[in-house]
Amino acid sequence: MTSRGAGTAFSRKSYRLSTEPEKSKATGIVNSRLLNDYLHRVFTSADGNQPAAAYRKYLTFQNLQEHLDRLLAEENGSEDSRDQVAEGRLGPSTVVLDHTSGFEGLLLVDDDLLGVIGHSNFGSIRATTCVYKGKWIYEVLISSQGLMQIGWCTLNCRFNQEEGVGDTPDSYAYDGNRVRKWNVTTTNYGKSWAAGDIVSCLIDLDEGTIAFCLNGISLGTAFDNITRGAGMAYFPAISLSFKESVAFNFGSRPLRYPLVEGYRPLQDPPVADLAKARKLLGYLKNVIHIGIDVTEGKLVEKDTSMWQLQGEPTVLITLAHIFNYFSPLMCKVYLVEDVLMTFLLSILERGGAVEAHPLIQQLLDLMWLLMEEYEVHECLKQLLMSLLRAYRFSPIIPDLGLQIHYLRLTIAVLKHEKSRKYLLSNVLFDVLRSVVFFYIKSPLRVEEAGLQELIPTTWWPNRFTKEGKESKEVKEESAEERLRRRAYERGCQRLKKRIEVVEGLQVQILKLLLNNKDRGGGEASRYIFLNKFRKFLQENASNRGNLTVLCPPEYMVCFLHRLIAALRFFWDGHKAKTPAALSSEEAYIPPQLFYNGKVDYFDLQRLGGLLSHLKKTLKDDLAAKANVLIDPAELQAVTMDDLDEDEESATSAAQSQRPSAALAIGGALARPGWLSSPTLGRANRFLSTAAVSLMNPRRPLGTLEKIKVRTLSVEQRTEEDIEGSHGNEGLLLGRPPEEPDQPITENSLLEVLDGIVMMYNLSVHQQLGKMVGVSDDVNEYAMALKDTEEKISRCPKRRRDIHEELLKSQKVFSEKLNHLSRRLAWINVTIYSKEKMQDVYWLLQVCIRTIEHGDRTGSLFAFMPEFYLSVAMNSYSALKNYFSPVNSMEELPGYEETLMRLAAILAKHFADSRIVGTDIRDSLMQALASYVCYPHSLRAVERIPEEQRISMMKNLLAPYEQRPWAQTNWILVRLWRGCGFGYRYTRLPHLLKTKPEDASLPSLQKPCPSTLLQRHMADLLRSDRDLAPSFLNSVLNQLNWAFSEFIGMIQEIQQAAERLERNFVDSRQLKVCATCFDLSVSLLRVLEMTVTLAPEIFLDWNRPSSELLLRRLAQVSSFCLNRVTAERNLFDRVVNLRLPGLESVDHYPILVAVTGILVRLLVDTDVQG
Repeated sequence: MTSRGAGTAFSRKSYRLSTEPEKSKATGIVNSRLLNDYLHRVFTSADGNQPAAAYRKYLTFQNLQEHLDRLLAEENGSEDSRDQVAEGRLGPSTVVLDHTSGFEGLLLVDDDLLGVIGHSNFGSIRATTCVYKGKWIYEVLISSQGLMQIGWCTLNCRFNQEEGVGDTPDSYAYDGNRVRKWNVTTTNYGKSWAAGDIVSCLIDLDEGTIAFCLNGISLGTAFDNITRGAGMAYFPAISLSFKESVAFNFGSRPLRYPLVEGYRPLQDPPVADLAKARKLLGYLKNVIHIGIDVTEGKLVEKDTSMWQLQGEPTVLITLAHIFNYFSPLMCKVYLVEDVLMTFLLSILERGGAVEAHPLIQQLLDLMWLLMEEYEVHECLKQLLMSLLRAYRFSPIIPDLGLQIHYLRLTIAVLKHEKSRKYLLSNVLFDVLRSVVFFYIKSPLRVEEAGLQELIPTTWWPNRFTKEGKESKEVKEESAEERLRRRAYERGCQRLKKRIEVVEGLQVQILKLLLNNKDRGGGEASRYIFLNKFRKFLQENASNRGNLTVLCPPEYMVCFLHRLIAALRFFWDGHKAKTPAALSSEEAYIPPQLFYNGKVDYFDLQRLGGLLSHLKKTLKDDLAAKANVLIDPAELQAVTMDDLDEDEESATSAAQSQRPSAALAIGGALARPGWLSSPTLGRANRFLSTAAVSLMNPRRPLGTLEKIKVRTLSVEQRTEEDIEGSHGNEGLLLGRPPEEPDQPITENSLLEVLDGIVMMYNLSVHQQLGKMVGVSDDVNEYAMALKDTEEKISRCPKRRRDIHEELLKSQKVFSEKLNHLSRRLAWINVTIYSKEKMQDVYWLLQVCIRTIEHGDRTGSLFAFMPEFYLSVAMNSYSALKNYFSPVNSMEELPGYEETLMRLAAILAKHFADSRIVGTDIRDSLMQALASYVCYPHSLRAVERIPEEQRISMMKNLLAPYEQRPWAQTNWILVRLWRGCGFGYRYTRLPHLLKTKPEDASLPSLQKPCPSTLLQRHMADLLRSDRDLAPSFLNSVLNQLNWAFSEFIGMIQEIQQAAERLERNFVDSRQLKVCATCFDLSVSLLRVLEMTVTLAPEIFLDWNRPSSELLLRRLAQVSSFCLNRVTAERNLFDRVVNLRLPGLESVDHYPILVAVTGILVRLLVDTDVQG
């Protein structure tokens, strides 16, 4: 590269000085003596000593390049001897995974050939380089903690889908999932690993040993006396099961943990370039430290933290010479991580806020000024990749100092506007899985994370019932237990404060990405983020079955909470500036976003079905209510698009298989989807066909005109398309008349909020439910410990052997509980804290308000995506089931009103004709059924307006034919339980004596009948002469079917039990049989409920249908009694078999139901008589 310091021009990229001495004054260059002193101070020799002034060469900008070449050549000369091919190694100098021939099974290999994801049962792959002599080391970054065997193998090892590294004679492996070592046989070794750990694999071919380290801590020698000699060379290798993933570091980046003495990485570091880069960085530091006092004519020491360029030509040209050599080096990942990132981190080590270190901003300005654009781009990309890797794979320490360190530097880099926009546009979502920055990993080994020091005292609740649930009878807490609990809570608070520091930094990153004021030099950051965020959502929504493409749900949970915090910050900030706007406490998504085509919902299902179908069937409503006109030609295009859907999906499926096929034949693979830019495909094309526009509502629909509207794909949208301007409403195009004409917030924030709701639906709710498992484990071990302690107290003194075994068990359970209680503290702080609960509650309220506003639009409600209703139901379920007992939903502000509004939504929409999806209708019905199970939520249903309650009951009483009726019937039964004959039990009485442990089968809640809803039901049956017979006939029909099926099945069960050659019954058949019995009982209870509440339906002969209904009821009752009560009948014999799965089948449940019907009929007949 030619020098940027020699020549005659002075431009941005090439700073050159005129050779005429008089020009120096004009350009502001200092005098030659001072310049000479300055350049000698900056560019010191290799030993750091400066020769005496009389022996120094006189330096000017004309001979500086020559001087610099000589200084850097000195470094090269001293290092050349070390830059030789290492003895004992065979293969390419750049070590990667052998994707052409050195693998077995189906694997996805990263495009740098260092990352690998298992895509088959047990795939294996080795590196391209082997070693036969000396001491060698490489690192493996564990991205998932599943089944993997990591180590070394020879070329002769043959692997398959069942046997991998460590399963053949000349292969050796460590497996941190099962905590074992493998070499044909297996024994216990090492510690368990977790996602985010780093395994170091060491081989000493001089001594014949193999060892492993976990996060820099030696696990000891795993194997000795390994086979050596002629023809024996060992390759790094791994076998991993489906969807497990790792990344290798053979030496292309600095090893995370210092080299064990005498061991070398398989790939040599770039020693010459490293020495040159460090030397140039030293010169750069000298420039920052040394200032020029022109007035005094001397050099001065400067405060580096506040250094600024301030337009000094001498300094600028000096820096240009340095960057002339430094820039190309900063495109190499090893040098960026070892030199540049280390230097930037050292700037922040002085403490204080990131804003207190403007030097990093100045250095980034210099990079953009003095480096070629492609060099800056590559350098920033490698810097962010190194930061992400460092953050992800840093061990958890008590103060989380490492994570805080890397996040602070990330913030400092993203504070630089030009760098932030480049990274957002090209790196953060396209190349990196940047969501990792918002994740706080949970430590699997609490002792290494320092939780023992942070939470020295452990505690767990120990008041449990036999079912493992916390007892309602709160016993007095002992003084010792109270002290333990309080000490544990104090430890949890200490942990929470430290984690909140990390969470605050993560929110700062998102605030930078959501900045919409940085419009200098192009689009504001927020609008770049919006488009990338939408692509990220599409990738996760469209590939829900492809685990290698999806963002892991544990990342999504953390990302969701940080994004909510950043969103509410900007939302309330806008409210402060615009008082008429809504606060974040009143946030909702206006309904026009769902039909105006401005926001892409991909192929997600709408409440009314497919979007293309809705646009055709509701086009008149769109025009009349929302002033939105759909071009007929565009509608035709949509129709054709639907016709091509199957063909296109087949094509995309074929394309998705190509990487696998490429790997199978030894071809190089592209980076997996979550590491590269997602392809939009059909969703992008669909946006371009959904042309919508405003029209004058008074214009007759018959005179449609072609209106030119920009058809937008996600990446084409601008700030104006989102926020709107000059009469253009942006995302709010097509406001329906029912929607209030008032500002809500900035349109871009509405789209972020919509994306947050979608994220919760994609995977967050599932993860919240999964993490409850740790709490369940604590409960189980606490039960086991309590049981063991009771046995110890009852153990006879003479049985020392039993006593010792019980003491061992007690110790194991106590140690496990100590570990789990500390881990649970971490999970409660990061996932189930009060603040996280408030976020989920806020999301529930957003969904409720959005559904209420959408409902008012009439037929346009059908455009709402189904996930809004799903999130409303699931977030309530999470609040009720996942966050307790740590936090109670009842403590949330406005809890009662929110419960009632959700009840109104469920009551109205479970039978809403505008909702056509079977799955979402079933979910609504199940949510309503769950709602009426619990007293608190049942009272919320009773508080909704009377008109809605009556409408709900009328829908529940619709005939059972032509619709799923079992859930409806179950809801009616729940409203009745506690009022029927012999129907006030919580547990099945016939099981209390025979099998107390099964007394809760099926699991029943305590009865909580609703007399108010019963009254509505009675009024409807009495007043509507057509409703009662149609409803009761359908119930009687279903009862005939269910009980007949049950009788048929127990006949088959009896026959199977009597056969000598086959004395077992299929468990599925038993389950179906028990279900039919439970259905029969519940239908009988609904009939009992009807007879009790409105007996005149059967007994009032003025009603034309009464006699027929009474006759049918008597026939069904007789049928049930005959089958159940006959002596030594079929029913008796099956019940006496006591088959597992048929515990609920007994005389009692069905006999009391029939008796209840008959008693009410007799009593009411006497009354009427």
